[in-house]
Amino acid sequence: MPDWLSAIILGLVEGLTEFIPVSSTGHLLLANRVLGLEDGFWDTFAVMIQLGAILAVVVLYFQRLWKVLIGLPTRPEDRRFALSVLIAFLPAVVLGLAFHDFIKQVLFDPVIVCWSLIVGGVVLLVIDRWRPEPRFPDAMKTPLWTALGVGLLQCLAMIPGVSRSGATIVGGMLMRMEKRAAAEFSFFLAIPTMVGAFALDLIKSHDQILAHADGLGVIAIGFVVSFLAGAVVIKLMLGFIDRYGLAPFGVWRIIVGAAGLALLALT
Repeated sequence: MPDWLSAIILGLVEGLTEFIPVSSTGHLLLANRVLGLEDGFWDTFAVMIQLGAILAVVVLYFQRLWKVLIGLPTRPEDRRFALSVLIAFLPAVVLGLAFHDFIKQVLFDPVIVCWSLIVGGVVLLVIDRWRPEPRFPDAMKTPLWTALGVGLLQCLAMIPGVSRSGATIVGGMLMRMEKRAAAEFSFFLAIPTMVGAFALDLIKSHDQILAHADGLGVIAIGFVVSFLAGAVVIKLMLGFIDRYGLAPFGVWRIIVGAAGLALLALT
């Protein structure tokens, strides 16, 4: 398979799965395995195209984010929202810096990914049916203790296959947020979290990036596809959750995890 086609496929996988609770990392690892793309370049590729998905959030929410930014000096509600995102982000910073190498060397195992997908799918099915009665309908007015709870649960997503968006949406719902508000807060929290993870991976893998400078065109293709697919998902995600809840994502995770285990058993 030509590299440009692999880049399109992986860009689609990243963009379509980054903001829904199915684990983009888990899907990328399994996709790499299926496509036979297991050298260092494609690990670097997966890191770089995350920026495309991040950019999709920034572009689609630019007006609201800009309003908050310019309102920080004068509007207490904007400062409180920014603080809620910062508080939710900090636990991942601490644990990410402390355990980055362990996570990359030990937990990035396809078997762990598959079981994480299955267990996470069951959790989504349970939460979707027996979620607490919501009290907080607006992501921009998330209480600080609620934000901290979401941030602590986000740390579970350091295990590949758990899903960052899944952990934060479930965390928000457990902390009594409306599921739509929990999903939207997950989008906002994705910006510093994914930028931080990208920066850390970039520092750790800069040698590989320099060694594969001739692959920048392939990375650019994946970046653009990831951006476009991510933008589509963000636009559709909130309405989909309102209408169907989290159960379809739970079923999908279980199917993909079970298929992955079957594939691994045959190879």
